[in-house]
Amino acid sequence: MFFKKPSHRIFDYTPRFYKPEEDEKEKKKKKLGFSRQLKVSRKKRSPILWLLLVVIAIFIYLKLSGIV
Repeated sequence: MFFKKPSHRIFDYTPRFYKPEEDEKEKKKKKLGFSRQLKVSRKKRSPILWLLLVVIAIFIYLKLSGIV
């Protein structure tokens, strides 16, 4: 309660004798075409589609409320 909690240590280990060209898993990954992607690229929807969805939602709301 009165003692300071120790902070977590970050694990930072760089292997000394690692050669990726000799690693079997790395060879299989390269052969199959796996790669790590830092950014996930998503297809962005066009603003026209969003505008169309908003207009449809407003129309449905007005239709249900009995104004149109």
